Amino acid sequence: MNLCWFRQDLRLSDNPALRSALSDNSAIALFILEETDTQRPMGSACKAWLHESLIRLQSDLEAIGVPLVLRRGDARDIIPKLTSDLKIDNVYWNRRYDPKDVAIDRALMEHLKEEGVNVESFKANVLFEPWEIKSAGAGTPYKVFSPFWKAALKEGVPAQSLAVPTKIQSKPQLDQLPFDNLEDWDLMPASPNWTNGFWDVWVPGEAGAFERFKEFLEINLKGYSQNRDVPSKNHTSCLSPHLRFGEISPLQIWHGVHAHSGGEVDKDGYKFLAEVGWREFSHSILFYADNLSQTNWKSDFDGFAWVQDENGLTAWQSGQTGYPLVDAGMRELWQTGYIHNRVRMVVASFLIKHLRIDWREGEAWFWDTLVDACPANNPASWQWVAGSGADASPFFRIFNPIMQSEKFDPKGSYIRKWVPELANLDNKSIHTPWEAPKLVLQEVGVRLGENYPKPIVDHKTARDKALAAYKDMTA
Repeated sequence: MNLCWFRQDLRLSDNPALRSALSDNSAIALFILEETDTQRPMGSACKAWLHESLIRLQSDLEAIGVPLVLRRGDARDIIPKLTSDLKIDNVYWNRRYDPKDVAIDRALMEHLKEEGVNVESFKANVLFEPWEIKSAGAGTPYKVFSPFWKAALKEGVPAQSLAVPTKIQSKPQLDQLPFDNLEDWDLMPASPNWTNGFWDVWVPGEAGAFERFKEFLEINLKGYSQNRDVPSKNHTSCLSPHLRFGEISPLQIWHGVHAHSGGEVDKDGYKFLAEVGWREFSHSILFYADNLSQTNWKSDFDGFAWVQDENGLTAWQSGQTGYPLVDAGMRELWQTGYIHNRVRMVVASFLIKHLRIDWREGEAWFWDTLVDACPANNPASWQWVAGSGADASPFFRIFNPIMQSEKFDPKGSYIRKWVPELANLDNKSIHTPWEAPKLVLQEVGVRLGENYPKPIVDHKTARDKALAAYKDMTA
């Protein structure tokens, strides 16, 4: 019998590990909620998504005659015992790229092979594996995105993705062994369950991923390159959580965009695929980095003088900074598990450069509250904003939250949606309510310091202090 170990690939289509496991028409699927001393525990929002996604995966697998086994613990203990108890001949999985996960996979593969079990792994969750794209001269990993993506595109993309497997002829019977119940994992947060609003926005699972992708291709891909930065227009694909859990593969996205474009990808398609390319770059960074979520990629930043500010951190987390665009983004995050990409950069820059709070605090908050908290993208993007990462935005590039608001949300539509206490302000005042005449505020019921906060920092003062701190670090 064969075993397919699911990890970050919760789909049936374009799944080479599953396809190989089904080669002799008898297989079981396994998902382990991994708990080890080295791996980073999944954040709360991702746990909630995982709960919903596993329900759908189990149903999809049942439809083709494959039972899904759930276990919790260390894969290095669980899989060898399972292969022994069930007389498993072959174990298949799709590769992952966090160094901690890679170490576990290597140790497990060696152990199983010593026990006489055949083990095979596959590329399935990236277009290009980290070791496939290196600089032509030095043969080292790229540190800048543009040459990385240019080199990747020259490699060419593999053939078309794999279809959904057909129903197998012999369904294994596993009644004799005890397995975990998904409900017993308590993946949904309690007291309160703040993820309840997520499911008005998201449909986890493979079917939900493809419905979202279809909608993006038909409606939002056209104009993507211009409108992707406008949060109220919703021209982003919103595929990031589906990619994070592997409910759709980057290869399926690649070929889907090309097929939709008739083979000739225009500037909108090219820009969108470059975002997929950034995900590829982030996975390359992760693979070669030393603990990307905790260690500055550029060691120069080890000496930066971060500020300990619990009140500022709490105000930022709860969307109470007094800067409407920042607050709108943080409230969108809490209510939906997601933030529009342009606004992500603004809120991250605000925490790091206006409050001078360590980027790791922001990364940890996003890790816990984002449904798309990817082990590669999340820390790589935070380090990009901080200036400590690969191909990073320089620290002295400080997003002005007022100008960003006026430029990308000129009518305040995004702010009005997520900061309703400001909804009745005019299009000018909504970006800077502290500058609005008292009479204007009174007429719409805005009481600064009472039902909406005054700015917790002054933009110019905060900017000057951030630049001074950066100068001290580089001195």
